[in-house]
Amino acid sequence: MPPTVLLSCESISKSFGVKPLFTDLSIALSEDDHVGLVGPNGSGKSTLLKILAGLEEPDEGARSMRRHVRMGYVPQESSFPAAQTVEEVLAQVLIDDGLDPHEHGGRIAKALSLGEFPQPDQSVTTLSGGWKKRLAIARALMREPDVLLMDEPTNHLDVEGILWLESLLKTEARAFLVVSHDRRFLESIASRMLELNRCYPNGMFEAKGNYSAFLEQRDAALAAQADYQASLANRVRREVEWLRRGPKARTTKAKSRIDSAGQLIDELSNLDGRREQGTAGIDFTSSGRRSKQLVVATGLGKSLGGKPIVRNLELLLGPGQRLGLLGPNGSGKTTLLKLLAGTLKPDTGTLTRADKLRVVTFEQHRDSLDQQATLRRSLAPHGDAVVYQDRSVHLVSWAKRFLFKPEQLDLPVSRLSGGEQARLLIARLMLQPADLLILDEPTNDLDIPTLDVLEDSLVEFPGALVLVTHDRWLLDRVSTMLLALDGQGNAEWFADYAQWEAAQARKATGNQRSAPASQARSSAEAGQTSSTPKRKGLTYKEQQEWDKMEQKIAKAEAAVATCQAAANDSTIMSDAEALRTRYAALEAAQAAVEQLYTRWAEIEEKRAQSVSTP
Repeated sequence: MPPTVLLSCESISKSFGVKPLFTDLSIALSEDDHVGLVGPNGSGKSTLLKILAGLEEPDEGARSMRRHVRMGYVPQESSFPAAQTVEEVLAQVLIDDGLDPHEHGGRIAKALSLGEFPQPDQSVTTLSGGWKKRLAIARALMREPDVLLMDEPTNHLDVEGILWLESLLKTEARAFLVVSHDRRFLESIASRMLELNRCYPNGMFEAKGNYSAFLEQRDAALAAQADYQASLANRVRREVEWLRRGPKARTTKAKSRIDSAGQLIDELSNLDGRREQGTAGIDFTSSGRRSKQLVVATGLGKSLGGKPIVRNLELLLGPGQRLGLLGPNGSGKTTLLKLLAGTLKPDTGTLTRADKLRVVTFEQHRDSLDQQATLRRSLAPHGDAVVYQDRSVHLVSWAKRFLFKPEQLDLPVSRLSGGEQARLLIARLMLQPADLLILDEPTNDLDIPTLDVLEDSLVEFPGALVLVTHDRWLLDRVSTMLLALDGQGNAEWFADYAQWEAAQARKATGNQRSAPASQARSSAEAGQTSSTPKRKGLTYKEQQEWDKMEQKIAKAEAAVATCQAAANDSTIMSDAEALRTRYAALEAAQAAVEQLYTRWAEIEEKRAQSVSTP
């Protein structure tokens, strides 16, 4: 029996002015549907989501929703009453829905727990962007929706917040559709993918599976479409040559062929008109400097407002090294970038930069863009051409490289979308040869095709690179090493994102084990002064193993600390072979600790069962 359709749109069309966003589009969401929606900027993803949510009407077609289905919607930017606290915002949802006041306490407590809010009485005006996003998601889930629609829900969330959201969607949401450009997020949560793009015959491509499966199926579909288009172009070429010879439609056969040729020409014209929009031509310029040491930090320390950002940091950056920074919002990633760029001075230690080091910085909030200036002057301040890699490029060609149209050149920067402003900033930075690229959240507002090009450019950049991003797909592909900040002044090195993720999982497991371990020690101590049987049921060998377990774990954890220190040694940062060797030793030491904890749990369970037996 097919799953029940909860929400659908049939043959809908939507235009803004004379520009159609999509035409004759159909989409359906069923029970337990986990759908990811992607598409280039301007394809109409947010508009489609608003139509599905019932907040906007299509120009043509109809939206239908099954009776009694509850809807949840999280927009890109959520607003909250300024005077309310976190708890009051959540309570207002229940009041608006007319829920029995006796149920308020339990529902609010659950929402606060899901959102992991540390202070329910905190005013929403003091919340960071990440916590406001959590509040918007918790508010939508309070209604216990059958269908949840979310527009770029990972915006403003740090990596820990995105992992929280992934877990939440897998455990709390029933059916959902998520618009996102976070590829790792889509890989984790989607079981069906949709791409909204006019290059497809019906305006949308659908693939079963996660994001990786979607890429494989989409590439195959586009290749087949390109083959068909090439075959059609050859047929049209032959028919055009025949028409040029001036055939007279005196016979039914000749007239039919002329009509058929016209249809083929129209079909090819339609395919050409739907051709996928090009991608931005991103290629950062390196200075070609050969210095092995561009930035060297020794014993680096910095605090802001009494809060430590880093302590005793050792760091060496040279050409070809790409450092990714990880850490929760507020942990000091942007502050560290300013230290490396030389715009902020350290409190302790030394930071040595190569003589006349050329640093190019992509700032998160794009403060260097004059919002009142025209796009023309922002791209080329001194004329109608720019100099890129020692050659002159005309302004119109330079603008086209970043997907800007000639008619946009006289628009003020303030009229550009977030994605267009990001492309503008990249265009300006590409004109500056760099020894060191510092990128603070460069992926904000960029669509996936542009992200793919940005990745390729950063991987090929021969200088040094420091990258802060919540895009784990980009971080994992680009970075050659990772530095994780914890917001308390501590910094830890990792070889890649997978190693960091494994370390987070071990920490979470260790925290869960610490409570039963301490309880076990307390029970053992209590047992020494009572008549309770001690470790009854263990074999002699297990008894000996149990007695030495705590000592073994302590020794193994000390070995992990030693290996970690060796892996963090700044003197080997440029020695790839030494780094691999030391990280392999670190992973082996961590695996040994895991095995000991697993064995401890097995013996503890057997001991507990035997003690509880009368």
